[in-house]
Amino acid sequence: MIRTLIKRLWLVPVVLGAWELTALSAQSPYLPGPVRIVSRMYEMWFSGPYILTDEAIENFVPSLVRVTGAWCLAVIVGVSLGVALGRTAWLADYISPLIEFGRAVPPPAMLPVFLVLFTMGTQVQVATIVFGIVWPILLNSIDGARNLDHLKIETATVFGVPAHLRFTRIILPAAAPKIFAGLRLSVSLALILMVISELKGSTEGIGYLLNLASNNADMPAIWAGVLVLGVLGYVLNTLFLMVERRVLAWHRDAHRLA
Repeated sequence: MIRTLIKRLWLVPVVLGAWELTALSAQSPYLPGPVRIVSRMYEMWFSGPYILTDEAIENFVPSLVRVTGAWCLAVIVGVSLGVALGRTAWLADYISPLIEFGRAVPPPAMLPVFLVLFTMGTQVQVATIVFGIVWPILLNSIDGARNLDHLKIETATVFGVPAHLRFTRIILPAAAPKIFAGLRLSVSLALILMVISELKGSTEGIGYLLNLASNNADMPAIWAGVLVLGVLGYVLNTLFLMVERRVLAWHRDAHRLA
């Protein structure tokens, strides 16, 4: 376990050390060193009576709630619609042009539309995140549900297996590797869109803190926000990989046997 951690993380202290030396030699206000950034981060967000300060709780928690809720909503919509389109050829033929059009539209370009359709604040932010991350989930779900072993489906149909059992026992497990590939892409994309949606017109969130630090020309605070986002992305990706390995253990075992 320790050897694995060393192999994976040995580059981190090297990069941080090089960064600190570069910052000390450059003496630029735009490039603070890691020590200064961590000190500012501790002062702002991790020096509270229960580790987190009030500022951290008031901004980190809403961001996490929004990104988690938006991701769950995108998963429900993307997977259910994707499997339906993947298993229904005529429906996919009708809707595919709309999908190609929608995925080509940058999510920030939809902000004016969402401002008209939804209430300013959380609803607009959630809509922006969902619109941006649903496409990789949807497209991978379509691909996974479409490219199944037809012999298994035909055999189940011949033996009178009910439709709901065909879906849960054959279609969904077979499409799961592709679906999880889309889900993994959506996790990092959700964080990016969370920040974008909070940069303008928001009064809370990590993006709001970055915008506030930028307006105040507080470079250590800006870098601290970037560092928090990087750590958060790493943690979320690690948790997702743990779930993926557990859920798709049968898939890896099947490949080893093959």
